[in-house]
Amino acid sequence: MVEITESAQAYLAGLLSKQDSDDVGVRIFITEPGTPMAETCIAYCRPGEAQEDDLRVEYQAFSAFIDARSEAFLEDAMVDYAEDRMGGQLTIKAPNAKVPNVSPDSPLEDQINYVLHSQVNPSLASHGGMVSLVEIVEESVAVLQFGGGCQGCGMVDVTLKNGVEKTLLDALPALSEVRDVTDHSVTENAYY
Repeated sequence: MVEITESAQAYLAGLLSKQDSDDVGVRIFITEPGTPMAETCIAYCRPGEAQEDDLRVEYQAFSAFIDARSEAFLEDAMVDYAEDRMGGQLTIKAPNAKVPNVSPDSPLEDQINYVLHSQVNPSLASHGGMVSLVEIVEESVAVLQFGGGCQGCGMVDVTLKNGVEKTLLDALPALSEVRDVTDHSVTENAYY
């Protein structure tokens, strides 16, 4: 699981002691786990903000809440604090954050992100484009947003229907539909 060094624990405890409540902890999670876009994050976790399925880990001066969805990607992760001339720096190393760890049992969001980053975006990158998941609605509808050369491109409807949607629906039977919420009136970077 996540190792928090003594120096990082002392630094975090100092930050938490300055909060307006005695019960504030930290929450550790990864955005877009298992993809090249993965980011490991630490945030304040006030009473009531922890998720129901978070793993609670007690440290000497505070509690840490590990996001259940991120747990597998946080294996071998380490939080450290090193003092320097400018004060110091908190670092988070999570070597497995970007490693694909997606199975049929993974949340649909993780499965969609995996397919987008491993199959769809490499093709779109040749035109300077990319697509990302905004949210899942109605339990099985992926809402996407295009960027780069795809935003405002005259061929985006073809790309969406014949490329992105077909790839996602073929790979993920639990998905029923794909929608685009991109503002395509912005055409400065459009490929076509």
